[in-house]
Amino acid sequence: MISINPKEIPTGKLHGYLLGAVAPRPIAFASTIDENGTPNLSPFSFFNVFGSNPPTMIFSPARRVRGNTTKHTLQNVEKIKEVVINVVNFDIVQQMSLSSSEYPEGVNEFEKAGFTMLASDEVKPFRVAESPVQFECKVTDIIYTGDQGGAGNLIVCEVLKIHIHETVLNEDGMIDQHKIDLVARAGGSYYTRARDGFFEIQKPIFTLGIGVDQIPSEIRNSSVLTGNNLGMLGNVAFLPTVEDVDNFAKEHPQFIGLEMVKKHTFAQQYLEKNDVESAWKVLLLK
Repeated sequence: MISINPKEIPTGKLHGYLLGAVAPRPIAFASTIDENGTPNLSPFSFFNVFGSNPPTMIFSPARRVRGNTTKHTLQNVEKIKEVVINVVNFDIVQQMSLSSSEYPEGVNEFEKAGFTMLASDEVKPFRVAESPVQFECKVTDIIYTGDQGGAGNLIVCEVLKIHIHETVLNEDGMIDQHKIDLVARAGGSYYTRARDGFFEIQKPIFTLGIGVDQIPSEIRNSSVLTGNNLGMLGNVAFLPTVEDVDNFAKEHPQFIGLEMVKKHTFAQQYLEKNDVESAWKVLLLK
């Protein structure tokens, strides 16, 4: 393992390490206008949502590492404190990438990238009609983290209105993660298509898992089971009862009397199917 002091390497190299390690990152496709009403559109992957009451988002058009200049988006919101944050899905990712080109001031990236300008209801900047979700926001604060190349400029936004295409909603009227098909940014030239990598983890919010420390040592120190496997096993509130294990044994006699490695291997196969209860039953068989 290498250890790095950020102050001892060039900013460009540090920038690469940070973006390669902190990924994937959602993309804020930010629409702003200048004092003359000229639209500007640019994507930023230093972005996330930070609260729902009030609904708060923050993105950062950082100072350029090369040249230590600021971006038109920052210059615009310093004067017109409004922005539309459009989300980026796979259908528009190539156009979004094109819009990130360093066009001169006054060039309309909507036109360059082939997007449709859609008038907003609460703010002056336009929405990207092709984006599946658009957030009209007012800028409540700008936090400057430095004045050198690579420094962040945190634009704190309060969401005033949300527009959602019906095509990305499920039958309950909520956003379907497969339908919305979001993309995210990684290091270098890499992106990721979120829906191709979705998997679910039952969050320990409503129950209190027993914890890995309460797993018997012969299981905890397994040469087969991984840390993720142990995390799943430790996230159960209760272990199966003796009766449950006995009934499982009657239904699956092939698991009885297995040596430990084979038993752990079969349990791992159940965990890969997200069947934690059956995995525990296999592990508890005598």
